[in-house]
Order: sequence, then C-alpha cells, then structure tokens
Amino acid sequence: MLRVLRSQNKVVVEGINRVYRHLKPSRKNPQGGRLSKEMPVDASNVALIHPATGKPTRLGVRYLPDGSKELYAKGNKKKNIPDARIRLLSKPDAKYAKK
Repeated sequence: MLRVLRSQNKVVVEGINRVYRHLKPSRKNPQGGRLSKEMPVDASNVALIHPATGKPTRLGVRYLPDGSKELYAKGNKKKNIPDARIRLLSKPDAKYAKK
C-alpha cells in the first residue's frame, strides 16, 4: 500500500488501478511518451492480510472479559488458524465486562 486517503475513504495500492498519461514532446520533455501512475481504489475493495498466514482475511470486533473492545482478524477453525488481534479499539468499560 502506498497511501491512505482517509477523507475520501480510498487507498492507493502498488500495481493496482494503473493509468497512463500520454505526453506530447516538448522542450521540457523532448521524448514525449507515457507516464504511468496508480490511482486510488475504494477501501471497501481491499482485503486485509492475516498476520499469521499472510492471506486475505475478514475482520471482527469483540469485547474482552475486562470490557475493552478489540479488532481481530478472523481465523479458520477447519485449518487450525487462530484469530489474531489487530488492535485495541476502546478502553475497558464496566458495562461490557463479563460478570
């Protein structure tokens, strides 16, 4: 991934959605030619990578026993791939803690 454009909810990924701009020969660029660059893709069209396997995965949100909320990469129970913690989303909250 090259860039994340949070305000537009888009990402720029290397080698994906490449466009070409054809340039006329000029004094600055006497050869002319084609200039290629990657354009943004909507973030919903990009899959995240599971930290353990390196393959695309789905995400989930769950509450821990202390009441804090975390984002995790879903594993595959049939292939014995465990869930992997991505990051903590909130501080512990007593109303979500297991009693």
